[in-house]
Formats: sequence, C-alpha cells, structure tokens
Amino acid sequence: MKHFSRSALLILTAFSLWLPPVVQAESFIVSDIRVEGLQRISAGTVFAAVPLAAGDLVDDQLIRNAARALFDTGNFDDIEIGRDGNVLVILVAERPSISEIVIEGNKAIETEALLDGLKGAGLSEGQVFRRSTLEGMQMELQRQYVQQGRYDAGIETDVIPEPRNRVSINIDVDEGTVAKIKHINIVGNRVFDDEELEDLFELQSTGWLSWISSDDKYSREKLSGDLETLNSYYLDRGYLMFRIDSTQVAVTPEKDAVYITANVTEGEQYTVGSVDLSGDLVLEERDLRRFLVVQEGQIFSQQLVTSSEEYLTQRLGNEGYNFAKVTGIPEVNEEELLVDMKFFIDPGKRTYVRRISFHGNTRTVDEVLRREMRQMESAPASAAAIEASRVRLERLGFFKEAKVETTEVPGTDDLIDVAFEVEEQTSGSISASVGYAQGPGLILGLNLQQDNFLGSGKRVGIGLNSSSYQGLYSFSYNNPYYTEDGVSRGFNIYHRSTDLEEINVASYSTDTLGGAVNFGYPIKETERLGFSFGLSNTEITAGRFAVQEMIASPRLQQGVEYWFESTQTDAGNYLEPEVPQPLDSIGDNQLTRPDSTGFLDRNGDEFLNWTVTASWLQSTLNRGINPTRGASQSVALEMAMPGSDLLFYKLSYRGEYYLPVFRQFILRFRTELGYGDGYSGTTELPFYEHFYAGGFGSVRGYESNTLGPRSTAAEQYRLQQPVTAIDEEGNPTESGGPDGDIFGYISQLGKLVVDPVYDDPDPFGGNVLVEAGIELVFPLPFIKDQRSIRSTLFLDAGNVFNTNCGAVQINCFDVDFGEIRYAVGVGVTWISGFGPMSFSLAKPLNQGEFDEDEPFQFTLGQGF
Repeated sequence: MKHFSRSALLILTAFSLWLPPVVQAESFIVSDIRVEGLQRISAGTVFAAVPLAAGDLVDDQLIRNAARALFDTGNFDDIEIGRDGNVLVILVAERPSISEIVIEGNKAIETEALLDGLKGAGLSEGQVFRRSTLEGMQMELQRQYVQQGRYDAGIETDVIPEPRNRVSINIDVDEGTVAKIKHINIVGNRVFDDEELEDLFELQSTGWLSWISSDDKYSREKLSGDLETLNSYYLDRGYLMFRIDSTQVAVTPEKDAVYITANVTEGEQYTVGSVDLSGDLVLEERDLRRFLVVQEGQIFSQQLVTSSEEYLTQRLGNEGYNFAKVTGIPEVNEEELLVDMKFFIDPGKRTYVRRISFHGNTRTVDEVLRREMRQMESAPASAAAIEASRVRLERLGFFKEAKVETTEVPGTDDLIDVAFEVEEQTSGSISASVGYAQGPGLILGLNLQQDNFLGSGKRVGIGLNSSSYQGLYSFSYNNPYYTEDGVSRGFNIYHRSTDLEEINVASYSTDTLGGAVNFGYPIKETERLGFSFGLSNTEITAGRFAVQEMIASPRLQQGVEYWFESTQTDAGNYLEPEVPQPLDSIGDNQLTRPDSTGFLDRNGDEFLNWTVTASWLQSTLNRGINPTRGASQSVALEMAMPGSDLLFYKLSYRGEYYLPVFRQFILRFRTELGYGDGYSGTTELPFYEHFYAGGFGSVRGYESNTLGPRSTAAEQYRLQQPVTAIDEEGNPTESGGPDGDIFGYISQLGKLVVDPVYDDPDPFGGNVLVEAGIELVFPLPFIKDQRSIRSTLFLDAGNVFNTNCGAVQINCFDVDFGEIRYAVGVGVTWISGFGPMSFSLAKPLNQGEFDEDEPFQFTLGQGF
C-alpha cells in the first residue's frame, strides 16, 4: 500500500508536469507504450502485466490499475506512469536480484535445509530480493530455534548492495544453547503416580546420564509427542474420559532452563460392554469376528480398538476391497461405566488392479521383478498378495528396500494402479581383487561373481583365486527361473588344490577336480527342495611327516630299502659297511609294529566319488541381505553313492531367527549342526570331509579351524649312533643322515628308538559339529544408512567332536556338551562394493589346553 500511494502521487505529479490543465481530466487513445528503466526484466514481461495496449482508451482509473498490476509482480521498487503526446510512458525502478546467500553459525539446522526453506519463501540466488520476505523468514527461523528449546538464539541479516543492481545476503546465526528441563510436574493424577507417568516421557529432567542421552534438552516437538504418549497410556487402560486440560512451559529469565507443567483430568475407568459389527458386511460375520481383539468384559483399550480396525481393513483388503473403511464407534454409558463398541464397515467397491509398474530398478530388468509378483494385473486387488510381492522383492537381495503404493485410477472407483519403488544395491562384482584374511593370508584373484548377472536375476560366478593355502578355479551358473513356475537349474565345475597345513589343519594336501548339476523346486511360498548330482576326483598327498590318522607309524623314512652291517674296531671306530642288506632281514625284535592302520593305508590316496545331495530350505526372512526379522532353516543330506571309491554321508542343519526388540535393536539366534560317517565298506567319514570350528562364521575369538580333535604326530625310527647312509642305487655315501638327522638308517649294532617327528599336533576336525550363537544387532551412531552395515554384540558357542577317536589321539572326545567352547565380543560387517568387510573383537570364556585364541579377527575382500 505504501508503494501504491507513492506511485499515485508520482502519476499525478507527472501529469501535472507533462500535460496542460485542460488535458489532465481528459481521456486519450494510446498510440504506443514505452517502458524505461529496465535492466534485467524484459519489456515483454511488463507488457504482459499491464492491462493496456496500443489503441486503448485510457483514463485515470486504468492508469491506477496498470500501476497496481506492475507492483503485484513484485519485480519493482518504484513505478512512474506519464504521457508523452499519445504515447504512454512507464518508468520503473527494478528491485535488485540476489547474487549470493551466505549462512554462518548454524549447526542444529543444516545449511541445505535453511536454503531450501528460503527458496520456498522466494529467497534464493537469482531471484528478486524482497526485504519483507527476508524479515518474515528471519522471524520464522527464530521460531524454529525456539521450538528446539533454544530461547536465546539470535538471527542477524545483512543485505550488501553490489554492482548491476544486485545484492548479497549474509545471515549470521547464533544458535545459543538448548534450555535444559529442570522439572516436569503432572497435576491432577491420582491413579498413576508421578514417577510412572514421567517415565513415559522422552523428555526428562536433568540426570547423571543426560550428558549422553540429551533427554533433558527441551523441544516443543518432543513435548507434543510425550503428551500424546500420556494420552494413549490412559486410553489404553480404560480411562476413556481422560484429557489434558492445559500445558505450561515456563522459561527462566536466563533462558537456559524450563519448567514443564501438565494439568490432567483422569476420569473413571470403563469396561467394554457389547461388541457388534454393522454396515455392509460383504463377508460372513463369523469370519470378520475372528479379527476383533476387543472382547466383552475387557478393560477398554484404544489400542485394541485401533488394532481391530486395522485387522478388519486388512481382511477386507485381501478380498479386493482396498478402499474399505472400518470405524470403531464407542457408545459410552457413564452411569454404569460401560462402553459398547460398534464397528461400522464401509467396504466400498471391490477393486481390481489395472497396472503394476516398477521404478528405481536401474540395472534389473522388469521381468525379474514381475515374476516375483503374487498380485496379478486385471485380478482383484489383494492387500496380502501385494505385500507378499513387496517382501519377495526384498528377499531377492538385489535391493536395499522395496516400497509399494496403490493409487486409484482417475475417473473410476473400482480400479487401482500398483507401483513398486526399489533401491538397487550391490549384488556382486566384476573386478580383479586383492584381499587379506588372517587364515588364508594374502588372497589374489580375478573374479566375476554376480547374483544378478546383467540384471537378469541369474547367478554367474567365475573365479581364478590363489592364496597361501588354496588355488581355486571355478565356474558356476544358476537360473532361478528355469521354468515359469520357479524351478531352478544350475551347474558348477571347479579345480581346487589345497595345502591345509597353511590354515592350521594337519599336514596334507589335496587336488580335486569336480562338478555338479543342481535343481530346485518350490513346494510352498517360503519352502524349496533342492537336488544336486556331483562327480569329483580327489588326490591326496600326505606330507613327509603325515599324522598317524592318515598313515600308520612308527615307520622307516620313505624311500629307504636297505640297511648295512658295520663292525667296530678296537679303537671304537666304525668301519665302512660293504654289503647292503634288505629291510626284511631286520629282526622283529628290532622294530615296533603299528597297532592300527591309517585312513590312506586302508583306502589309498586317490578317490573318484559321485554324490547326491538332497536339501530342504525354508525362509521367511524379510531381506536377502542383512535381514531384520523372520527365520531361515535348511537341512541337507549328502551321500557318496555306490560305485564310488569311498562311501560316506554328511547330514547338516542350519537355522537362524531374527527377533526385533526395540527400534533398530534386533536379536539374532543361529545354530549349525553336522554329522557324518562312512557306510558299507568305508568305516568312517573321510578326514578331508571333516567338520571344523573356530573363527568367522563359527566361534569367534578362537583361531580359524583350531577347535576340537588334534592329530597324532607321526613317529619314525632313529639310531643312537652314526651310521653310513646310502644313495638310491645302494652305494655308500658320507657318514650320517641328511642335515645331520638320522631317520630310517639302520645298523645291526645300533639301538633303535622311536621318536615323534614333532610335538605340536594340528587340528584334525571331526565328524560331529555343534555350533550356536546369539547376537544383539544395534545401530551405529552417526551412520544414516544402516542397511549396508551391521554391528553386533555376540555370544558364540560350539565345538567339533569325533565318534571314531584314535586310541592315542589328542583332545578327541565323543559328543560332550561340557566341552563346548564359548566366546563373547563385538563385531562389525560392512557390505561394500568390494565385498564384505568384517571385524570382530572377542574374548574366549573357557579356553582349553589345546585351543588357540585370536581375540581380534578380520577379513577384507572375502565373505565368511
């Protein structure tokens, strides 16, 4: 209004200067319109805003309307309208544009959020500057800080003129300090005491842990939430007439402390009388009543009323009534303190799905998502089927999250569109990799591992990997939808060579070439059967000092076939022997014969086996990676079939269960059990098929694969005096054995003794595995997206046992729960683009004599 009054005065002044007195009151026809004073704004913008054009008959009222229209654009500080002959002249002074906005001093509210707020109000770089808008935003910012309890916050603004009709705006924020709550007082309560009610509040008066929890910092938003919690607390306990009469927040003069007072009226406690259904019951009443959790005679609870409404709505939604409305209507009898509940049902029209669409799947093709759908297009809309479809998308493991939204088709009342929104996540990698783990050491490889190969949903793996203990070359392929109804088919081929001494397992190496074909059949929504047919050829090379469980001992050094008879001179020296003697000429009294044979003695060292594996899997986990609720369990039986060189079987069970506890806190229970044995002509489970325990994925805090039975060190013969050695052709060589040791060189005059090769037995594994664990998953502070990182407090337990222990085998025992090992600790796993990265710090609780602890463990660049 101030600008318009000034403009009117300027108009009159201009006309008094330019026009003779006779003409001022006269109208005239505009021959042209001229605009002066423009800098940034185009003349076309002015012409579009002015309600005049050449040829119009102009009078004083039309000029006033033109001035008002130009001011309404907000682009001008001043406007003058005059007449030059029949030409209408408009002289304008543009408002400056904003070249820059600088905000300093803010921490509680992020700069981006402040800039977005300013932009929404019309203040951003490049826009026209309006001081009134800046002043309004300054006051709004002040209110925002007050709502956070920052009563002493201050906002200072400075507008700096710049060349070419521009300004820069500096906003200096003094956020002050959050006022602390000195006392919370609830007035009018008689049923529940102050302490019980105050414990419901998120806001608390200052305590000795407030410096950690910050629960004593006042916030209007938190107070509103606490009052709502208080109201719900009473309503859920039958106090239907409870109300909060008033709330006062008193601030101290120093603005650093507040006192909160809430005045309440509790009323009487009510009991539920009758419970009825009304409205259009499109389903049988008996069916609907199953979803009523409000029952006659109960203490009234608003939570139970709300739950009943939701359950009934979901039940109707499952039948296609997606816009059904269920309203619980209480009829209060104040005299008898009873509430008769009537649930009114308005099902609306039965709805059908017109279209299902997917968004956010930038890599995964629509077909992969569509085949997981349990809701079909053109079918009646089912809330349960739509939710099941969303859960199946998350279980794929390709997406961090899947959301669904149903919208009504415009112009109809019985059609909806279903839109799924997904967020892709890493499901594999194609790269050269370098990793390190404490067990295998340095890991080098060229890998392609994709659970979602080229977005097709198929699993493809190519591996060329090498570490200090293993070389693995493999190719695998799996099509989870080999048929349209979900039958999967896959295969894998591999060549693996290992030297298990490098990872704390008894001294031997294996060389295996094999492959397998597998099929999976869905039998229920959450269950599958699997079958695998494999063929493998394994060659085992026992080390020079192979343990007695593999090769019997004591024994002569490998390759020794002769012994020499030597004589002693009067001076005590030994003469060079001349005639080599065969070993079988050594008398039995000079050798100790092994009491039992080793596995390789009985079965040889190369095995061609073909196996059949049958498995059953059930999973109700809500996600494929880092689930937060649900359960998973599997049972597998692997058997080497008749015709194989070895006949054995292995039975295993794995299970895990996720239980949400509070917010992002989740309990995870897990277990793994295994049992194996030989059958028919094979007397025991082959040692290279043994179970092992300890390390990641097992019992953390103990070194990888080190729990359970130990091997028995090999024994070899030794002489107590030097003798002459021979070469492969039986010719004498220099005196003494290799490297000064004398293994297997026999003299008739020498005394034979049996020594163990070494006294540090290695883990050997067993045919029984027992493992279990419990973890508390908790969110890490300062991490916004917790979906790719998981931190846990854990208790691990487990061990390996053997039902076929050797007579002198160390640390070997049958199943004995008194021998279970325990460890507690904390762990973190991050699912990065390079693969899982895991760290744990654990403390063994009952370490045994032969157990090897390893408190800190980690893996980089490989799973566990």
